Amino acid sequence: MNSDWQKDPRLKSMAPEKVQFLANFAQQLNTTPKDQVLSRFLALTAEAGSKNISFTSEESSLLTDILTCYLSPADKGRFDMIRMLMQKGASRSS
Repeated sequence: MNSDWQKDPRLKSMAPEKVQFLANFAQQLNTTPKDQVLSRFLALTAEAGSKNISFTSEESSLLTDILTCYLSPADKGRFDMIRMLMQKGASRSS
C-alpha cells in the first residue's frame, strides 16, 4: 500500500487520533475487495461517529482526497454523485 498520503502537510493540523484513525482505515482498505471499497468508504462516517471522532469540512475534504485513490473509476464516479447529492441536500436544509 502506498503510504505517501501520510506525508501530506495538511495532516499536521489534524488531531493525532484522527490521523491514526485514517491510517487504520487506509490499512483496512488495502485488504478490502475492490467491489466492496465504496461501501467500506461510506461506512467511515458511522465508524468515526461510534468512536466520537468528527471531521471538519476541511478534514473531510482531505479525507476524500486521500481515500478516493483506492476507488475504481466507476466507484469514484458513484461516490462523486453521492457526495454531490448530499451537498445539494445540505444546501436545501440550510
